[in-house]
Amino acid sequence: MNYRHAFHAGNFADVIKHIVLARILTYLQEKPAPFRVVDSHAGAGLYDLTSDEARRGGEWVTGIARVMQARFSDEAGELIRPYLDIIRAFNPQRDLTAYPGSPLIARALLRPQDSMVASELEPLARKQLINALRRDTQARVVDLDGWQALTAFVPPKERRGLVLIDPSFEKKDEFERLAQGFSTAYGKWPTGIYQLWYPVKNRRATDALADRVATVAAAGGDGKCLRLEFSVAPQQPDGALTSTGLLVVNPPWTLVSDLRVILPELERPLGQGGVSRYRLELPKP
Repeated sequence: MNYRHAFHAGNFADVIKHIVLARILTYLQEKPAPFRVVDSHAGAGLYDLTSDEARRGGEWVTGIARVMQARFSDEAGELIRPYLDIIRAFNPQRDLTAYPGSPLIARALLRPQDSMVASELEPLARKQLINALRRDTQARVVDLDGWQALTAFVPPKERRGLVLIDPSFEKKDEFERLAQGFSTAYGKWPTGIYQLWYPVKNRRATDALADRVATVAAAGGDGKCLRLEFSVAPQQPDGALTSTGLLVVNPPWTLVSDLRVILPELERPLGQGGVSRYRLELPKP
């Protein structure tokens, strides 16, 4: 799977992933102790929705654009608000022209005592990320392979925080590398929160990943693993991605109840052709 993110920024998968990211960081803000975010595959940071790539992909039109226009219940709207406020901050005019990636969404939710390290190996994307963060003293950008970053930056000195593992899935062995990368990091820091993203195209591969992560979490630190999958249309062989997945290890205790409010209300705006569905479960190891 070739996943150059400039073509896909702001699509339904980003919406789901970043709403969950914002909910986790909002939860971490509830205690005064500092936390750290480790983003292993950070990307360029900010994506131009008027670029040729974004126009060719056009996926943001059926993703963030629809969510920005949707009406939510008071309860769901309050839970989604931190995420949407960040999107609005990058689009002060009426039209959507920019979409922030995970490092900029995370940065917007850091307090003065918190920090972030974002790893990006590709030179152009790393330069764009550095420019987007304007050499922020709380957000360090490193020239390091994402899988190596998982070993290098956990456990953080703060002992609280989130590890976001969001590879591009450009290589055939990426599911195996994701499972192994998580296993290595979790072995060093079993009390951290982990958010793993994956595309849902091969059911055997996704089930194997979820089973392995849940098993490692339970064995290494008695941690729970939350599995979320969201589909906007039936997946067609060799077709565009229509289902996205997340695994959250050591999820905040409020996350399941939050998502049970949020996800049903995302089905209508994100569904394509009137078809969408989600699954939310705690896999047993």
